[in-house]
Amino acid sequence: MLCALPGSFQVCRQEEKMKEDCPPSSHVPISDSKSILKSELLSLLKTYNCYHEGRSSQLRHREEEGALIIEGLLNISWGLKRPIRLQIQDDRERVHLSWTPGQSSCHLKEPPAQDGRVTAQEPSAQAGPQEESSRGRSEPAEEDEETPQLMRTKSDAACVIQRRPRSRAPGEAQRIRRHRFSINGHFYNHKTSVFTPAYGSTTNVRVNSTMTTLQVLTLLLNKFRVENSPSEFALYIVHESGERTKLKDCEYPLISRILHGPCEKIARIFLMEADLGEEVPHDVAQYIKFEMPVLDSFVEKLKEEEEREISKLTVKFQALRLTMLQRLEQLVEAK
Repeated sequence: MLCALPGSFQVCRQEEKMKEDCPPSSHVPISDSKSILKSELLSLLKTYNCYHEGRSSQLRHREEEGALIIEGLLNISWGLKRPIRLQIQDDRERVHLSWTPGQSSCHLKEPPAQDGRVTAQEPSAQAGPQEESSRGRSEPAEEDEETPQLMRTKSDAACVIQRRPRSRAPGEAQRIRRHRFSINGHFYNHKTSVFTPAYGSTTNVRVNSTMTTLQVLTLLLNKFRVENSPSEFALYIVHESGERTKLKDCEYPLISRILHGPCEKIARIFLMEADLGEEVPHDVAQYIKFEMPVLDSFVEKLKEEEEREISKLTVKFQALRLTMLQRLEQLVEAK
């Protein structure tokens, strides 16, 4: 770095010496262009954990090759205005096991399948169409009606899943089964799989301080089997005052959470649409909580102040114009 002024040469040398005294390992990146001292971040982390003492929200930290890594649960609130789409297919299916006295234990075999689901053979004594057995592998039925139960047959070498008898009419049950699927153990109708989460409801994901905003978004969407692309969403820091700041793709949400303090009443991380969410600066946020009549009175006061300033400028301009005209007349007469 070259310094044009002789006196600034010493300052440059001091800055270089400070950088040498504080190696990169003593800093923790906040984004691709900002960082914070490791000691300062550890102090904030201690305050964060004291606030959440005795709860699962506490964060842990470790060092790998001199780099500080913090990990734990990150709370994220839903702030969506448009519905999201859930995946219809799931990669696992719940099986409820039952045991009756006098029967020895057995293990359920899981033959390989293309869709990754557990397939089971219907008992020979169970009456019902053959296609219902094959449909049970891809379309879970009513949780109250056909809860799978592990039962033993006469042979000690095999186990089968026996289903409870249906209480609904065959046509109605078939229609329900056709549209019911399971996502992470929860049944839902794929016709209504497009929904909007309740605004302000909170979920959490386990992340670490090296995960960027885009990685956290991807992890959250995968947790709930959301089909939408992560590029459709963004994370915002929303303050109690209404101030809203968008987290850049290169920022680290867990570090941002620590920097904004542990209290979520003061600042929360929201998941919002990338095209609908907008940043709200502090100057604007201070007026958000006022009622419309109060805001209207503010606008009227500002208009009155604007008119007064315009009048002052007009009078000043007219006075200067008159002075210039008089001076021009004097110059003309002098010639």
